[in-house]
Amino acid sequence: MIEAKDGKQNENSNQTLTTRQGHPVTNNQNQRTVGSRGPATLENYHFLEKISHFDRERIPERVVHARGAGAHGVFKAYGKVGDESISQYTRAKLFQSKGKETPVFVRFSTVIHSGHSPETLRDPRGFAVKFYTEDGNWDLVGNNLKVFFIRDAIKFPDVIHSLRPDPVTNRQDGGRIFDFMSNTPESVHMLTFLFSPWGIPANYRQMQGSGVNTYKWVNDKGEGTLIKYHWEPIQGVRNLTQPEAEAIQGKNFNHATEDLYDAIERGDFPQWELRVQMMTDGEHPELDFDPLDDTKIWPEDQFPMMAVGLMTLNRNPENYFAEVEQAAFGTGVLVDGLDFSDDKMLVGRTFSYSDTQRYRVGPNYLQLPINSPRASVATNQRDGQMTYRVDTVPGQNPHVNYEPSSMNGPAEAPRDLPDHSPHIEGRLQRASIERTNNFKQVGEQYRAFEDRERDDLINNLVANISAATEEVQARMVELFTQCDADYGRRVDEGLKAVRENRKKTEGKREVQMA
Repeated sequence: MIEAKDGKQNENSNQTLTTRQGHPVTNNQNQRTVGSRGPATLENYHFLEKISHFDRERIPERVVHARGAGAHGVFKAYGKVGDESISQYTRAKLFQSKGKETPVFVRFSTVIHSGHSPETLRDPRGFAVKFYTEDGNWDLVGNNLKVFFIRDAIKFPDVIHSLRPDPVTNRQDGGRIFDFMSNTPESVHMLTFLFSPWGIPANYRQMQGSGVNTYKWVNDKGEGTLIKYHWEPIQGVRNLTQPEAEAIQGKNFNHATEDLYDAIERGDFPQWELRVQMMTDGEHPELDFDPLDDTKIWPEDQFPMMAVGLMTLNRNPENYFAEVEQAAFGTGVLVDGLDFSDDKMLVGRTFSYSDTQRYRVGPNYLQLPINSPRASVATNQRDGQMTYRVDTVPGQNPHVNYEPSSMNGPAEAPRDLPDHSPHIEGRLQRASIERTNNFKQVGEQYRAFEDRERDDLINNLVANISAATEEVQARMVELFTQCDADYGRRVDEGLKAVRENRKKTEGKREVQMA
């Protein structure tokens, strides 16, 4: 056993205690709490992973993002953020050196529909990247669009239920969808993107990606910086109108998977540049929105995009099920130098994603090759469904599956750099953020669209909202009007035209029956 002067095991020792992601565990005695007495916070990733696995050790055990395609590749760091040295903002090793390469696996997906649904359907797209770093895995789990429908994770089951088929008829129903959305004003930003051509990417290679949530970078001093992640396709961006998508769907419901696979197979490797927006850590009262609100975009004129690296996908999976279907991602999978913000959606996703993987794949999903880190793994987690490896290392006492121990078990890794320890103070309460500002950015986006994009947006919204009751239609028109008067007027006129046509059709039927 290699020991440091203080008696702790050397950080290079294979017997360092790690998480299943390969992250060294520096404190296995205490949860992260507000003060020493608590309460504990939900972003206690190590604890949640540990206890959730323990809960399933004796019990054998994808609701969204079911339809997916994936590929292997490499991320090459620029060693800078924009023109600055990246080390002053983050100590994450994968970013530090120009040309440093990290293997990656990427899974693209649709969100709402089933595993064999057409890839032409109007739906957000998932864009999840697993970095196999030397410090363990980092998962950057996001979508193609930069915003989301809701800002608090407690509403996630509700929004997904509204978008999924009716529990009685088993049909997706615009009436149900807009009943929920009309009572959820923050959703109009996402709806404006989703029902424009941006709601149907032409393929995965020409699709943007976004981390959506706000994260943090942490430097050697333990200082945090708020971060938004964005993937920009070198191939350019291309989207489909509804008629274009329907023409493709009539011939091929696998077009995006086929396009990605064939491009890589012929050596036309797709690339994305990873860009970040940075903001000093804090509440930023000078802004008219909360920077942690995932229904908002950080304006680029205030927070410019800065490039940090290039990702290239260069190898197709050998087996779809083993690699693409069993690939499992989690927003809590962060390496040293990366951290959480207080984003309410991010905190909820951090528990939900990994817990979903245990339900879907099993409690030992991180032992599968596609999910297993390239770093050394030494844990005290044992048994459960589909165990095929024990997380011990050469020389470890196999009788020890607990910590602390003086009998040659894995021990905590030394902490050479300070933790990021933001000060948190306030009453525990159930409340929305103060700066909701649900409509300003939506109006700006509506006016920024080209005429053809606005036309497509109005046509798609009218076609779907017309399935709702007149009361729901009126609420949606009111929301769009608060974003932009022209926006509301055009939707209202379109809905009135649909109602008039229905009355005429019904009148003709009555005459024929008479």
